[in-house]
Amino acid sequence: MTSRLPIVAIDGPAGAGKSTVARKLADELRFVLVDTGAMYRAVALAAERAGIGWSDGPSLGQLADGLVNEAALSFERDPARGVRVKLRGEDVSDAIRTAGIGMGASTVSAHGEVRAALLDLQRQAGRNGGVVLEGRDIGSVVFPNAEVKFFLTARPEVRARRRHDELVAKGDTKASFESTLDDVRKRDAQDMGRAIAPLKQADDAVLVDSSEMGIEATVEKMAEHVRQRMR
Repeated sequence: MTSRLPIVAIDGPAGAGKSTVARKLADELRFVLVDTGAMYRAVALAAERAGIGWSDGPSLGQLADGLVNEAALSFERDPARGVRVKLRGEDVSDAIRTAGIGMGASTVSAHGEVRAALLDLQRQAGRNGGVVLEGRDIGSVVFPNAEVKFFLTARPEVRARRRHDELVAKGDTKASFESTLDDVRKRDAQDMGRAIAPLKQADDAVLVDSSEMGIEATVEKMAEHVRQRMR
């Protein structure tokens, strides 16, 4: 192990709790959380400011390439909110969280040109180590040489129960557990079967099954593994 702090990659299926675990793990380790979703939001914001339509894939691709070449997007650890996002040196952490930019990010993320450019941005954001990233292909595609890799999962029934509980808590009384479980299984099949960067466990990733563990126990188990790798 080098003296540089490690890159921690967390992959896994939908509903495994990756976002929450990644945020808490970064806080526990005092690492920077690289929020890949925030990258798409930042591109949407930069496009809006530049007068580029969110449906204009080629122009968005050029914009995203420019952000990479400028090293214009950066992340900083913030104890209060997890991470701060800067665009060309400006703190845009709040600006990218509006409902409008959220919709723009959803549109922007569908363009292959943008996804290709953000692959470079993700690598740029994590290249110095001391970062935690989560997604579907972080350890297999984005950072295949990451020092620490996890594949966080749980049984489909457990993930469906968690998702159903969230829906009920938000007031959605129409979704049944059975339909939620069906959605989870369909999403798994879609993520694992897609042509570009399919969901899969990297050969050197540590499997973490959170079916019988709470968030805090899961984070502690993963944090201890990272610490052991840093010794």
